[in-house]
Amino acid sequence: MALRDAGRTGRRIGRAACAVAALLIAAACAPEEPPPPAETRLLLEPAAFSDLPGWNDDRTAEALPALLRSCGRLLRQPADRPVGPDGLAGTVADWQAPCEAAAALPAGDHAAARGFFAGMFAPFAVLKADPQGETDQGLFTGYYEPELDGSRRPDATFATPLYRRPVDLVTVDLGEFRADWTGESIVGRVADGRLRPYPDRAAIDAGALDGSAAELIWVADPVDAFFLQIQGSGRVRLAEGGQIRVGFAASNGHPFRGIARDLIDMGVLPKEDASMQAVRDWLRANPDQASALMQKNPRYIFFREITGPDAEANGPLGAQSVPLTPMRSLAIDPRFLPLGAPLWLDTTWPAGTPENGQPLQRLMIAQDTGGAIKGPIRGDVFWGTGEAALERAGGMKQAGRYFLLLPKPVAERRQTAS
Repeated sequence: MALRDAGRTGRRIGRAACAVAALLIAAACAPEEPPPPAETRLLLEPAAFSDLPGWNDDRTAEALPALLRSCGRLLRQPADRPVGPDGLAGTVADWQAPCEAAAALPAGDHAAARGFFAGMFAPFAVLKADPQGETDQGLFTGYYEPELDGSRRPDATFATPLYRRPVDLVTVDLGEFRADWTGESIVGRVADGRLRPYPDRAAIDAGALDGSAAELIWVADPVDAFFLQIQGSGRVRLAEGGQIRVGFAASNGHPFRGIARDLIDMGVLPKEDASMQAVRDWLRANPDQASALMQKNPRYIFFREITGPDAEANGPLGAQSVPLTPMRSLAIDPRFLPLGAPLWLDTTWPAGTPENGQPLQRLMIAQDTGGAIKGPIRGDVFWGTGEAALERAGGMKQAGRYFLLLPKPVAERRQTAS
């Protein structure tokens, strides 16, 4: 997502995490949230499992399927490959024993799962350090997988295309040109021998891709298509029968801009009510203004059809290329944290849920990224698929913290080095 804006990810949801950017397109989708200053650092402070609020109350075994999916991805890599930024989580070899032990655990045994994590991992409180000081507090939002109505053929009902990655879209890895640009990329297309920006949302809506044969599928609601791009992946119920899952393939490279702020500035939505649902409802109720408002977000997401076993999974593919697990998968900033690692989340339930304001404390697995998910303490909770998930994800904008769980050999090396 998210949204988060699906597209940072190379993801996201698909998301990429699709993914997604800043902090509101909705309360959970991001407005123009600036990246953290270059001096921002992640610090890890050793902790004990007794320091994790609610640790003994979680249904910990529910996180094991997500962990095992990440293990499957991780262990296919060379044993000496670093895990996480600058090898924060050691090497692939450090994860072999925990992953093998996790696979042998009995399903649904929460006590056994807690014992496994306590035996194999050591927790660290995650702190953010910048010129303003240190804190363990950050922001947590939510994202979901939309469901849309669509068709493989356009007609009067299904008139809004979802595009696959255009053949002329070029992604440049800037790290191949300069070491200090590692991790950065730009997107464009070549014209007259020069790389130029790819068309933005307004240009694409106006027909910039007409005749390119890039249409993947057509959907009934342009507002749903817009939110699908923010979330990064979704399911499409086909008029011909059955359904398909689509995921992030690429973005046009333009920055994400959340439009909730525009509705707040226009005076049509109070800031406290600017959830994803409220933004969507306003767009649907004002079709004469909806297109122009959506075009204020220049970012455009291209999709691919997900096939094979991943198409039938309970969740979409995240940035780690494994299916996401509702309420157990978390999107994080991979510049600071390792994908595949367990995190203990300590935040509160969002407004609009029966549990509003109560502690939300559970084991999550870092499996996704998003354009809005920036910084050492910034997370996006995947809530699941459909309207019920939207009801929970749409209002999530909570303060909170998390603890990173590292394999014990990695933790011991960190403590020895310090």
